[in-house]
Amino acid sequence: MHLKDTIRESQAFLNRAIIAGLLVLGAVVVLVWRLAQLQVIDHAHFTTLSRENRVKVVPLPPTRGLIYDRDGVLLAQNRPAYSLEITPEQVGDLDQTLKQLAEVIEIDDEDLERFWKLKNRKRRFDSVPIRVNLSQDETAQFAVHRHRFAGVDIKAQLLRHYPHDVKTTHVLGYVGRVSQRDVEQIDSSNYSGTSHIGKNGVEKTYESALHGVVGLEQVEVNAAGRRVRTLEQTPPEPGVDVHLHLDIRLQEVAMEAIADNNGAVVAIDPKDGGILAFVSQPGFDPILFVEGISSKDYAALQEDDNRPLYNRALHGQYPPGSTVKPFMGLAGLEQGAVTYDSSIYCPGFYQLPGNIHRYRDWKKSGHGPMDLDAAIVQSCDVYFYRLAYELGIDRLHEFLSQFGFGDRTGIDLTGESGGLLPSRDWKRRARRQPWYPGETLIVGIGQGYFLTTPLQLAAATAAIANNGIYFTPHVVDYLRARDTGEITPIPPSARTIPVGLQQNWEDVRAGMLHVVDSQRGTAKRIRSDRYAIAGKTGTAQVFTVAQDEEYDEETLEKKLRDHALFIAYAPADDPQIAVAVVVENGGHGGSVAAPIARQIMDAYLLPAEESVQDES
Repeated sequence: MHLKDTIRESQAFLNRAIIAGLLVLGAVVVLVWRLAQLQVIDHAHFTTLSRENRVKVVPLPPTRGLIYDRDGVLLAQNRPAYSLEITPEQVGDLDQTLKQLAEVIEIDDEDLERFWKLKNRKRRFDSVPIRVNLSQDETAQFAVHRHRFAGVDIKAQLLRHYPHDVKTTHVLGYVGRVSQRDVEQIDSSNYSGTSHIGKNGVEKTYESALHGVVGLEQVEVNAAGRRVRTLEQTPPEPGVDVHLHLDIRLQEVAMEAIADNNGAVVAIDPKDGGILAFVSQPGFDPILFVEGISSKDYAALQEDDNRPLYNRALHGQYPPGSTVKPFMGLAGLEQGAVTYDSSIYCPGFYQLPGNIHRYRDWKKSGHGPMDLDAAIVQSCDVYFYRLAYELGIDRLHEFLSQFGFGDRTGIDLTGESGGLLPSRDWKRRARRQPWYPGETLIVGIGQGYFLTTPLQLAAATAAIANNGIYFTPHVVDYLRARDTGEITPIPPSARTIPVGLQQNWEDVRAGMLHVVDSQRGTAKRIRSDRYAIAGKTGTAQVFTVAQDEEYDEETLEKKLRDHALFIAYAPADDPQIAVAVVVENGGHGGSVAAPIARQIMDAYLLPAEESVQDES
């Protein structure tokens, strides 16, 4: 029989109790410390996390400003549209969700490709569109299945719309989705929630005004991320409306007049430099770019031989041909190389002193005796060969550059080309060659290295019409705040081209007037009985014809035919419009380009019923 050792058992129990007590005490200390850490030390941090789990700050994108023509006709507006968007953070299996969505709403490979590109540029909690411009049937169909798709929802938004589509593409430009390159150049905080940005044209130049200022909204959400109520809101400031000098009716007339020809038309108000018409043909539908153009559609535009994406009015660089002759004549008068009445004889060619090479006139038999007026009216090449030789390339370059040739005009559109007004220094830098006297002759008739844009030609023509006051061309007239109606005008910018004698302006303008109203004028077919037109035709070679060859338009491919050009202003005694027309491979300026200018001037200067009657 064993007796219990009560003392030993008591001691063992006490030891165990002490150990258990210490463990409990340690656990309590740890718990108290953790509670103190959570509730005291890290209180601010966890309060913020808790609040963010309940309250979200949502950006409120501003409404984009509208664009109007000079008469208040709407050119760019915002239309409501519905898009199907996914918030990746709220989706468990994204691939599976996309697969199941495709069973409910049509989603093609282009949609998927665009979705993944956008997703990679956005944060996980930003929604990404998978389909845009949903139809009413598609919207209703998804609503039925909405409960199956966490993190997927239909969102309403305003999309840019251009009522006149292709007619205004090259002047208005278009908006497109914000790209990574855009993000690097903009204030990202002001573009929170904004999906589109101006890509070119007026939409890009005036982006900051059109966009507006983003607003913010604090909303309370439940555990599923659904909005419960709005706590606080700072409303967005809408973009301002932009009003142009552009006359959409004149724009449409210009488009119809140039028809299926490739080319450009620019019409300017000589009194302030405002752009009245700005056409590059062909154009393209800007809506293609608003929601991201498909690879197929973009490839079709790029591969089109007619280059619809190319803004000919702004970027196109063409030899000015004989349209430069009034400027050449003014240079000769100013430099004392000729007088208005001094005459030379044109045998149909010109030879440099001591050189047997013949620089041919367009009229093989020659024009006979020519003074400045006759040389402008009949477009005598020999007269201007000789004048160019006597002036020399240095004086020619200095004088013609005052009219903006060889430099950007500074128009309020992006990406303008500067053309090329050649000089000794330019050729030495670009070609590493000296300047030759024969090249001066070619510049004198607007050929050779000499290149200009339709915009430059129109601005320079307006300066002649305006007695040497050169206005920087500009598209926008004024900005108007949508909430207050406050108007901010865009003031014109002007400089004066110095000419010593007023008579020199008058002499050159008289020659341009006679181009149209004289029986020998190269543009006599567009003479109007309602108002006087002053102009100058031009024909620019696409390739050089050899000395012993003849130019035969009928045997040439169209792409090798000469460009047709015409510059004009009207009425001659009180200019209200200046026009430059370039028709690629059109042939002769007098027969092709001049009638286009006449239709535009009729539409602007005559009542609608009279201009239609004249055209018929």
